[in-house]
Amino acid sequence: MSGLTTHILDQASGKPAADVAVRVSRREGGEAHRIADFRTDADGRARLIAGEELGLGGYRLEFAIGDYFKGAGLPVNDPPFLDIVVIDFSVSNLEQHWHVPLLVSPYGYSTYRGS
Repeated sequence: MSGLTTHILDQASGKPAADVAVRVSRREGGEAHRIADFRTDADGRARLIAGEELGLGGYRLEFAIGDYFKGAGLPVNDPPFLDIVVIDFSVSNLEQHWHVPLLVSPYGYSTYRGS
C-alpha cells in the first residue's frame, strides 16, 4: 500500500489528536504549492495522498497545533509557543508507503518516518 498518511498523538493528554487541520503541499524550486487541506479523524489519523497520486520529490505538512491545543482547553500562551508545526520531507520510492507521525505537546514535538 503506497501513499502518504499521518497520525498525531497528543502527548499532553495521552490521546490521539482529533480534528487537527493539516495542509499538504508539494515543494518545488524552493516554494511550497498547496495540494489539499485535511482534518484528522477521531483516532488522530488522516490519509493525505493516495498511492497513484503520490510523486517523487519534496513535500510539506503543516499541522495547526496551536488551534488544536486552544480548542482542547489546555492552558497555552497567546500566541502559543507552537502554532503551526511544519515538516518538510522527501519521497524517494513510490513503491513504499510514507507515514509521517507527529507526537506533540504545547511546548515540543517529534516526528519520524513511520510504517
